[in-house]
Amino acid sequence: MLATARRKIRHVVLIQQENRSFDHYFGMFPGAEGFPLKDGVPDVCVPDPMTKKCVKPYHDASDKNSGGPHGAHEAAADIDHGKMDGFINVAEKGKTGCADPDDPDCSGTTTDVMGYKDESDIPNYWAYARNYVLQDHLFEPIASWSLPAHLFLVSEWSADCSVRGDPSSCTNNIIGPATNQGAATADWAWTDITYLFHQAGVSWKYYLAEGSEPDCEHDEMECPKVQQLAAVPSIWNPLPNFDTVKDDKELANVVPIERFYDDVENGDLASVSWVIPDEDVSEHPPALVSKGQAYVTRLLNTIMQGPNWDSTVVFLSWDDWGGFYDHVAPPTIDANGYGMRVPGLVISPYAKRGYIDKQVLSFDAYVKFVEDLFLLERRLDPKTDGRPDPRPTVRETVPELGDLLNDFDFDQPPVPPLILPDKD
Repeated sequence: MLATARRKIRHVVLIQQENRSFDHYFGMFPGAEGFPLKDGVPDVCVPDPMTKKCVKPYHDASDKNSGGPHGAHEAAADIDHGKMDGFINVAEKGKTGCADPDDPDCSGTTTDVMGYKDESDIPNYWAYARNYVLQDHLFEPIASWSLPAHLFLVSEWSADCSVRGDPSSCTNNIIGPATNQGAATADWAWTDITYLFHQAGVSWKYYLAEGSEPDCEHDEMECPKVQQLAAVPSIWNPLPNFDTVKDDKELANVVPIERFYDDVENGDLASVSWVIPDEDVSEHPPALVSKGQAYVTRLLNTIMQGPNWDSTVVFLSWDDWGGFYDHVAPPTIDANGYGMRVPGLVISPYAKRGYIDKQVLSFDAYVKFVEDLFLLERRLDPKTDGRPDPRPTVRETVPELGDLLNDFDFDQPPVPPLILPDKD
């Protein structure tokens, strides 16, 4: 099957949105492992220490959400040793003036972390799930916030490096190896996937929407706006600070998102593309869900109407859970994660139509897939990649990780483009 995939898939596009859990978007999707139901309604509840009551998931049609804190400490508290019952407590403590949930000043404070969307709220996402592949056991690779997740997306690790340019000086960091300001000058000395791409002559681009960053440092829910530019390293633009990207003289591969539309329409897609939003279209609370869905739909419509559609696969996911409830406890792979369950969609002419993938997956599976497809199964492995670093785990090889090839059927009639309204 891998040999067939190599013949038919020549372009992999990774679209990364922000801060939604699987249950928040697909907890009511038929056939998926969503909420346990009784009489058609969710039959789980989470304690609210402020009201001393238990809160069940409820339909929240609001286009604007608040979510909750979502750093490493909050992930541990939300998961609560697999009980998955800390979400409301964490969200209430994250609100200004509510460090003590018994404080009278907190009376009347509400959170929306138990709210969920249904097909009426995100019709396009549900349409993609019905027509292509929905992954209902895709987990954030690290139990933490956005910066570590984005570092894993391109390098399979999150670390601090004490000596610039020295991979051996890097040490594991789950909490966050930099702040907004620090991310602009950080030195990511360990090895990222573009190093192997460069050696093998595999083309890549990182498309960044220029505007404001779609998250705050660590677990904050509100913060001053930070400008996001393709030419400036930042939390959601980490590749320019990787030594390998600079040494390989590939900084010009990080470009504004407008280039994506031109490249797709002209048939100039790279072998591997990452597509990263700005705050306005990110779906990161308080950004509007409708704006994010419209933006993603425009990206997908452009791909489906372009000349590379018949040789492309799109992996769409959300980088972390944003504090929203999910009832599935993540597996423990190593000290870093996995983190919380997030939505995952596979969109391609060769994707199994209407299929729900129940394998255990994480963003590690994306890296493994492109390694299998374009690098003859070479790995980001310090023992073999020629650039040793002390990462604790070669994530692509852990036995728990599923295989994305299972999401494809190369013998089926190609699934046609699904052109959907792209107005918010």
